[in-house]
This record gives sequence, C-alpha cells and structure tokens, in this order.
Amino acid sequence: MTSLPETRASLLLKLRDPGNQTAWAEFLQIYQPLIFRLARRRRVQDADAREVTQEVLVAVAGSISRWEADPLRGSFRGWLAKITRNVVVNLLIRQSRHPRGSGDSNLQRWLNQQPEPASEESALFDHEEERQIFMWAAERIRSEFKESTWLAFWRTAVDGREPSVVPAEKGGQAPRRLGASPPFSAHDVYGLRPVNR
Repeated sequence: MTSLPETRASLLLKLRDPGNQTAWAEFLQIYQPLIFRLARRRRVQDADAREVTQEVLVAVAGSISRWEADPLRGSFRGWLAKITRNVVVNLLIRQSRHPRGSGDSNLQRWLNQQPEPASEESALFDHEEERQIFMWAAERIRSEFKESTWLAFWRTAVDGREPSVVPAEKGGQAPRRLGASPPFSAHDVYGLRPVNR
C-alpha cells in the first residue's frame, strides 16, 4: 500500500533544501493545480493563470527558506494565498496599463497593508487544497484496484451517480444493495464535479 502524504510541516521543512526533488515534486503535485485554479477563479485567462502559477512557485522557491510557522503572522496556506493574490493583482494592474502597474513602492506598500485573505477566500483556498489532496491521494492508490472496481467507485462516490445506474453504463448488472446509501459522498464532502475521462 502506498504511504500517506507527509504532513505540511515536514514537507515545508524539506522544501528548504532546493535539491530535494521528491519534496518539490510532491509540493508541485498538490499546490500547482491549486494555485492555477485560484488564479482562474479570479477570472484570469488560462495562459495568464499559468504565468501566475509560475510566478507564485518562483516566489515560494525563493523565500521558503525564510518562512517560519508563526500563528501571529498566519499559516502557510494564508501566506501562499497572499502571494497568489498579489501576483494576480500585479498581473491585472500590468494588463490595465495603469501607471501604478510599474511596481513602484507605493503600490507595494498598499499591497502589504491589505488584510489577510477574507474568510471566504481562505475557505475557498482550504476547499481547493482538500480537493487537490483528495485527487492526489486517489491517483496514488488507483493502481491498487482493478479498473472496473475503480470506475465503479469513482462514478458512485465522486461523480455521485446512483449505484444501480453505473453497471448499466457498461452493459452490466446492478449490484445488490446490502444497506442504505452512505450519508454523504466524496462529491458532498469535497464538492468534486464529475471528471471527464
């Protein structure tokens, strides 16, 4: 069986070593898609969201060695969300060709004075992080199951389809139900939308 993902604290410590390719690969698997989706939710175009993602990752790589866990300064997720927000704001300012987009110190001072992300933004970040971790973990264990078993799980637990419908999609027979449906599915918990495969 594959191992569980490392705790964020241990992963963050390992990221301080720029040569630790395993830690950076795991970090990228979890956080690169998350940063991209957050940028897209700010109505940034696909190509620009990729640019934002790269800028955020470069900023993290350049400053992770100086980041310290401090409840007074905020969490790592808050720090990452703030970097993402700042990069998006800078991109939008550059695109609007507004004179403040030059990166002058007044703009930087204004950005630094902005409060931590609102609770709604933090909740969105937390939700996206949980979703990405679920997708990452699911992909790591997928090979341990037969494809038909995995698809049945995915279609019922994640896509939210009725178990009686899933076998019919492949020309099979519906399984016998031994009990009531579970009280919630991965769709309910993680807000996952059906994945087109």
